[in-house]
Amino acid sequence: MKIAIIDYGMGNIHSVAKAIQICGAEPIITNQRNQIGLADKIILPGVGAFDDAMQELKDQDLVSAIQEQVSSKKPFLGICLGMQLLLESSQEAKINKGLGIFKGQVVKFTVGQGGLRIPHMGWNDLKVVAKDCLLLKDIQGSSQVYFCHSYYPVPSDKSIIAATCDYGLEFGCVLRQDNVYGVQFHPEKSQALGLKIIQNFVDLC
Repeated sequence: MKIAIIDYGMGNIHSVAKAIQICGAEPIITNQRNQIGLADKIILPGVGAFDDAMQELKDQDLVSAIQEQVSSKKPFLGICLGMQLLLESSQEAKINKGLGIFKGQVVKFTVGQGGLRIPHMGWNDLKVVAKDCLLLKDIQGSSQVYFCHSYYPVPSDKSIIAATCDYGLEFGCVLRQDNVYGVQFHPEKSQALGLKIIQNFVDLC
């Protein structure tokens, strides 16, 4: 099992690769279209700013490569900023639109939301709302995962929300649509629970 981790200069690629290895698959860190196409599954990680990330994907000719692999029905996982890039747009972005794979927008937390600090950083509860989501198989009740973000996804179709988190408001922290999954938290930093989620991705047919 080969899993391509798209390397466009803005992700925790080595932490993700190590987690993939622990789960029994072979990580392929690459920005090459042919290697991405040969992989069984694909992960788009991401840390940083939306505009910068989309510009890197464009400059490295990765936008169409990602869209082609999603259309091929290959299992695809976006992590943190990598998940946000799957939406149509972000309030953070001044120039670039997103990939538009999930319909909707990425919006910023406001200080008025319970007076909570921005960014949302640290451990918080994951509430599973879609019991049939294979990425969350055997994840029980409210389990804690690790977050680090100032923006959160607001999908147009609420039915693609598979899990939520409460940080002054309840937001979707796991999205799923056909073969595409997105997580706002960092499973590679979420200890045993995060590894379980990555194992579930590795095990997807």
